[in-house]
Amino acid sequence: MKWWIGQLHLWLGLASGIVVLIVSVTGCLFVFQKEISEAVWKRKYFVTAPDGGQALPLTTLQSTAQTVLGTDKPINDITIHRQSDRSWEFMAYKENDTALTYFGAMEYYWSVFLNPHTGHVTGIRNYKTDFFQIMKYLHWSLLLNDKYGQPIVGWSTVIFVLMLITGLVLWWPRKWNRVTRKRSFSIQWKGKFKRKNYDLHNVLGFYFYIPALILALTGLVFAFQWFQSLVYVAATGTAPAPEQPAVTSHHRDIYVNDPTIAWHEAEKNNPDYVRMNISPATGNDGAISVYAYADEEIYYNYQEMHFDQYNGNLILQQSWDQKNPGEKLIGMNYDIHVGAIGGLTGKLIAFLASLVSASLPITGFCIWWNKKKKRAHIPYAAPDLMRQPVAERAVSESAQ
Repeated sequence: MKWWIGQLHLWLGLASGIVVLIVSVTGCLFVFQKEISEAVWKRKYFVTAPDGGQALPLTTLQSTAQTVLGTDKPINDITIHRQSDRSWEFMAYKENDTALTYFGAMEYYWSVFLNPHTGHVTGIRNYKTDFFQIMKYLHWSLLLNDKYGQPIVGWSTVIFVLMLITGLVLWWPRKWNRVTRKRSFSIQWKGKFKRKNYDLHNVLGFYFYIPALILALTGLVFAFQWFQSLVYVAATGTAPAPEQPAVTSHHRDIYVNDPTIAWHEAEKNNPDYVRMNISPATGNDGAISVYAYADEEIYYNYQEMHFDQYNGNLILQQSWDQKNPGEKLIGMNYDIHVGAIGGLTGKLIAFLASLVSASLPITGFCIWWNKKKKRAHIPYAAPDLMRQPVAERAVSESAQ
């Protein structure tokens, strides 16, 4: 049985190794993108707040950012921070679903950062060519359009889950004693390359088995709708939730689409918010959407609100506490996937698990290659003689 499992482990690994390597390396690089970005471009993200720390009207800041971006790039998203020393971000992006690659599918993706107290531009960022953004989409879809790249990444992740399961079976010693425990739980750094390579594959794969499995399963939630529905059913014990209807504006009084009204109303309902994302309405029926977050690092614990773009009335509101277990688990999926749900420690575990996952295809290939070379040097033996049982072979040799 172990031989067949070993063959399955081998050929699945050879089939998916390149994709697993790419996805793991890019995931490893992306884990600390927020900390690195804010350290490298500190002047973009942080400002010196004057006494009082009062921000300019949101419409004034939005108008300034729109002038910088140009009228052909309407602002889709605004990020507001409660901290007075943070700049506010005004983002404009547009996608093209007919393209083959990421660079064609993303027509533009720009952000303007403003000092909310003075209106001065602190920086401009082109996310389309940004290093971390490219790493994200290489991780997400191999820099292909989602409909082409995501199935490849998704099914390679399914194979990786099978690899982890079969790898655990192969790791499990037939007998537990002092020697097998030492081989299974420690790396022989003084051994030859083959020994060290085998231990790096075998031992590190065991130690990071659970984190790697969690990363893979949370990745499948993004890749496949059917898997997301399965997670929802497992968490709630009920059928998958129906798709939420689109939130639309109905009152056609005077065209306003002023996010300031939505912002102030959202502040009243969320006095403890840390940051807020506002999406201006698009089209005649669109609503202004606001997401108020209680933490700078995580995304799942938010209050969702939608406002009529014509009069600012609240159309729909949903808090985190109102969601069922399935909605909560799916909502937490991104923060679990990048380790942010565990703070800096969680991110470090996700980083190391991604690093080890990236090493497994390499060390596994080296194990297979060394065995292949070893078999190639085995001397040729007469087939008929080798098929004989040992006892018969001894009798024939003595007769000769």
